[in-house]
Amino acid sequence: MADTAAPTTDPEIPRLTPDVAAARRLTLADLLLTRADDDHPGLLFEEGRWTWREVVRECNARAAVLASLRRPGRPFHVGVLLENVPEYIFLIGAAALSGATLIGINPTRRGAELAADIRGVDCDLLLTDPQQRPLLDGLDTGVDPDRIVSVDDPAWSTKVQAALDDPITIAPEATDPATRLLLTFTSGSTGAPKAVICTTGRLAALGAINHCSLTRADVTYNAMPLFHGNAIMACWAPSVFTGATFTMRRRFSVSGFLPDVRRFGVTFFNYVGRSLAYLLSAPESEAERDTRLRTVFGTEAAPRDRDEFERRFGVRPIESYGSSEGAVVISLTPDSPPQSLGRAPEFMAVEIHDENGNECPRAVFDDNGVLVNAGDAIGEIVNLTGAAMFEGYYNNPQATAERVDGAAFRTGDLGYRDDAGFFYFAGRSGDRIRVDSENFSAAPVERILARFPGVRLVAVYPVPDPRTGDRVMATIQMDDAVDFDPIAFGRFLSDQPDLGTKWAPSFVRVASTLPVTATRKIDKPALRRDSWQVADPIYFGDPKSAEYVLADPDAIADLRLEYERYGRRPN
Repeated sequence: MADTAAPTTDPEIPRLTPDVAAARRLTLADLLLTRADDDHPGLLFEEGRWTWREVVRECNARAAVLASLRRPGRPFHVGVLLENVPEYIFLIGAAALSGATLIGINPTRRGAELAADIRGVDCDLLLTDPQQRPLLDGLDTGVDPDRIVSVDDPAWSTKVQAALDDPITIAPEATDPATRLLLTFTSGSTGAPKAVICTTGRLAALGAINHCSLTRADVTYNAMPLFHGNAIMACWAPSVFTGATFTMRRRFSVSGFLPDVRRFGVTFFNYVGRSLAYLLSAPESEAERDTRLRTVFGTEAAPRDRDEFERRFGVRPIESYGSSEGAVVISLTPDSPPQSLGRAPEFMAVEIHDENGNECPRAVFDDNGVLVNAGDAIGEIVNLTGAAMFEGYYNNPQATAERVDGAAFRTGDLGYRDDAGFFYFAGRSGDRIRVDSENFSAAPVERILARFPGVRLVAVYPVPDPRTGDRVMATIQMDDAVDFDPIAFGRFLSDQPDLGTKWAPSFVRVASTLPVTATRKIDKPALRRDSWQVADPIYFGDPKSAEYVLADPDAIADLRLEYERYGRRPN
């Protein structure tokens, strides 16, 4: 168990209110400086252990190396394609001290889509390792070959070692809260990648607001990928601010979770999407109650999974709705109804708007809790004052403009609100899909499936997952006299180098015709409404193994029961 005994004094940091604008007077470099002489445990990873003093020292050494590699006239943009390893943490701190912009590259993307991500953010230096480097083979990333550097290379290690004893130096840009610190990728409905800007001031503010009330005595644990905002914003930044001990796993592991929590003495961990469901798939153990856990924070877990986690571990997960854009937050409260997102904080004016920008009527439910005025009540989730909190998408003014409407921020997500002020999620506008908290667009998936021999038309869209988030569904129309072969389809998917790891469909509908609108476009809303509840042949697929089988009535019935068990609908 980690030594979490706190010294009697702690470096002074001003305590901040939820006023993000005021909080942004700080920078992440400011927070790191408060840890420069702190000998409290700062980072635990596998068998490695660093005090906060040592963490800052490692960050500072890499800041010096990054500064030496900076090229005049080019963006100081550093891409990172790594798993959750200490080097990643040290590079975030290095960017904060050197004024660089760090771009977390999403390794679940593949091929041309991955290359476009990297080109679109003007990476001038790309740091990776031998395990991730093959993902870049043959790709036109726009990064000069000699600027793709392995952090395992002796040349990199030598430079870092030579700078370990350098005095802490903060670049002038790093003292400006408006300096871009992070770019984190998301996807829009058109399929074009968007890189959300997070300034050093914003990340410092998120740490300082410390929404989960962490203390120096806490031991935080992160197994979510560091290219996601959840890991950095909800776990690492508050750990820096408070001086809590930050622990980390290379990648999420069901079997490794409980041993890690007990070994490190974890008091807090963060999650996204189905992570709780995966954890609960492990056999129940008496050891689950014998931990120091006191706070669990995440997004999109099914209410039933939150209940079950509380029963097994004795801790009730805290949830909130939000995005990497950071302009809307809706949080569960103890009195939130099941399936709701909760309420927005008092300092956010969040509403549901129709397509004309007018507030939608409040939701009306029947005696069985079914929404009866969906056509009127469902609209876009909008924060009337959120534009000031949104820092934009890098090099994408059109996408930025789509989110900003005067002082308001438009999420692009659909929802509704009841008379008590509780919000509910109702899906996503456009063709965005969210699987295991990975956002992506249907368009690139459709382009890949269209390559399958014999496909005439294909439509890809989200349908609700029985627990949380979405599943990918595809409806395919084959050429005349061509039968759909599920075995060949699975093999085809396995052979596609640009198919993202979350993109393979869970459901495939084979239809003789696809519904179309009056303008002859494929009617995806109709497909989503039908979901897999149709007379057409439906194939159930395992996205990981790429094995597809024709669903029989028993399999369909079992799937319906799963939706009922978790209180969700398949359409």
